[in-house]
Amino acid sequence: MGTISTPPSVPLDKLPIIDVAPLLSDDLSSEAKEARKKTGDALNRACIDYGFFYLNITAYADPDEPKELTRLAREFFDLPQAEKDKISLSNEDHARGYQRLKENVTNGKADNHEGLDFFRPVENPDKTKPLWGENQWPTVPKFREKYEMWIEKMKKLGLIVMESMAEGLGMTKGEWQDLVSQVDHSFWSMRVIGYPPLPNDHDGYSCGAHKDYGCLTFLYADPTPNALQVFLNRPGVKSPEASDLPAEQGAAEGIWIMADPIPGCIVCNIGAMWEVWTNGLYRSTLHRVVHRGSNYRIPFFFEPNIDAIIKPLDVIKRKEKEGKQMREPILYGDYVRSKVANNFVTGSERY
Repeated sequence: MGTISTPPSVPLDKLPIIDVAPLLSDDLSSEAKEARKKTGDALNRACIDYGFFYLNITAYADPDEPKELTRLAREFFDLPQAEKDKISLSNEDHARGYQRLKENVTNGKADNHEGLDFFRPVENPDKTKPLWGENQWPTVPKFREKYEMWIEKMKKLGLIVMESMAEGLGMTKGEWQDLVSQVDHSFWSMRVIGYPPLPNDHDGYSCGAHKDYGCLTFLYADPTPNALQVFLNRPGVKSPEASDLPAEQGAAEGIWIMADPIPGCIVCNIGAMWEVWTNGLYRSTLHRVVHRGSNYRIPFFFEPNIDAIIKPLDVIKRKEKEGKQMREPILYGDYVRSKVANNFVTGSERY
């Protein structure tokens, strides 16, 4: 068998910008089909080289929509502490709701941000079971209405991008339908994050170095520059901040680059499930936040179904070298519960 084609890499110093406009058209002309193919190829290349890229969504979403979400976020985070605590994580399953400043933990260190977390609603909610509680919505007028509209938009975008990625990988229609069956009831999550300026003496970060553990992350970032940092593997190049990497990274070699906001774009990165699906061809990328402003970011996580069994795709098996070891299957529900268990100081003993 042959190996998966990997075109020559480009210098890894700037994240690519990929326009979703060609993916929104039903035009069956040869030109439109070619444009969609080029987009799939670009996504494939970006996932191989970076695991991170910008998505230009001006053809998909009104830029004023996420701006309104950040206005509502500010209104919530500006409330008195006692009012915010009324929807605390401790009221539910220790995953859905509000967390105070430094209540979120990454790599054993407190993160310098407040947060508000939502997950896909579940049948027969039971807050004594991990991830099986109910979402807690602020009483800020229009908050729930506007955020639920954004959730629906991001869920649709997840399927649009996934289909293009499947084309870029060379999947057959049947293989794509099999992949759809693993994400068509996405156990999505969304965070609303409030970042105060990071104190110079804080023993940690606004959000410490980590990899996302699901499928696709769509981040609407505030205008603050030099906040989101992405670690690019560069053999032979040792970052002076390598000691700040998670222990499981070992002696990683590479550099940190800035993923500053670009008007009309969201930042997208792939999670660990794509590593399994592609047997390591795609790699989830370390990133962290060092926020010196006072603003709000809204990441939406498009995840597999909670009962999905994630394993290497047939297209990968078909093209890999004969005899190459395949990743072990993962039940996504078990995986995500184990990860969320370590996210918060207050909830770890519950999982």
